Amino acid sequence: MRDLHTLPKAHLHLHFTGSMRHQTLLELAERDRIALPDSLVEEWPPHLSAADEKGWFRFQRLYDVARSVLRTEGDVRRLVLEAAEDDVRDGGRWLEIQVDPSGYAARFGGITAFTDLVLDAVADASRTTGLGMAVVIAANRTRHPMDARTLARLASQYAGRGVVGFGLSNDERRGTTSEFGPAFAIAERAGLALVPHGGELLGADHVSTCLDHLHADRLGHGVRSAEDPAVLERVVAAGVALEVCPVSNVALGVYSDLTSVPLPDLLAAGATVALGADDPLLFGSQLAAQYATMRAAHDLDDATLAELARMSVRASRAPSDVRQRVLAEIDAWLAGPEEPAGPVGAR
Repeated sequence: MRDLHTLPKAHLHLHFTGSMRHQTLLELAERDRIALPDSLVEEWPPHLSAADEKGWFRFQRLYDVARSVLRTEGDVRRLVLEAAEDDVRDGGRWLEIQVDPSGYAARFGGITAFTDLVLDAVADASRTTGLGMAVVIAANRTRHPMDARTLARLASQYAGRGVVGFGLSNDERRGTTSEFGPAFAIAERAGLALVPHGGELLGADHVSTCLDHLHADRLGHGVRSAEDPAVLERVVAAGVALEVCPVSNVALGVYSDLTSVPLPDLLAAGATVALGADDPLLFGSQLAAQYATMRAAHDLDDATLAELARMSVRASRAPSDVRQRVLAEIDAWLAGPEEPAGPVGAR
């Protein structure tokens, strides 16, 4: 069993505040005397469920509390640098970090000023760590679709200047997906990757809705497309990548345990899958652990794990020279010697 921390990979599903280190959360909260709930302190990682709207509200409330500790430009730069360092430690070679600037605009001078700050922090962190990095700007489906159009125009202004995609996040049971189509059309005209959340809290029918109305290139999660062979066949035929986040799926109650995450079914159907960590701050699990848990749950061999890493790279918006280099590094990892097996969480 080769060490999964040394398997080169791309990370395509990581939320901004959710990437924060737990220790950083505690330190920033202590600095500004922000009271954190026990589930973010002694009981961390929290016990979560999104089986109903009340459960999702609790999850979102924890996320909002965590976001509130980001008070200064230095806090933002620290978060981005530490997220990059964590990905590098886990074998990351390319990271697309997802952020909704409207959630930070009031404190940081508006959505444009905050986007400028994030992009500058990303550039600095990339230079410091050697990790290729880009930004996905995401709208919030609990807000009005006109707000999404504003963010799509913002993302389009930065296309080619650090922003590579446009997404739609939060509880997919909220809002009407088709009403966000005009926002995605704006992003599509700018050549951005279209990466809405879908097929996590709702099933395969909503995957079809995201394809029909948002023209998704990738789906945040998308894992429940496995529930309908016709929908999964459509996903495969269209080359839509699925950003599968196994640990968060189980934590939020989408699946009862890791062996129930239908990764083998997706792969058998020919789907492109990019494993992601989603929100390590709330789920307690980084990028390499997603590979490790799927290895253990489904007895995946190293060739399959290497192919998962290749798919993450191919589905990314990394420059072609970066993709080629990382793909060669994956081949070298697979050609290298196996190592003695260690704890599941470490390998």
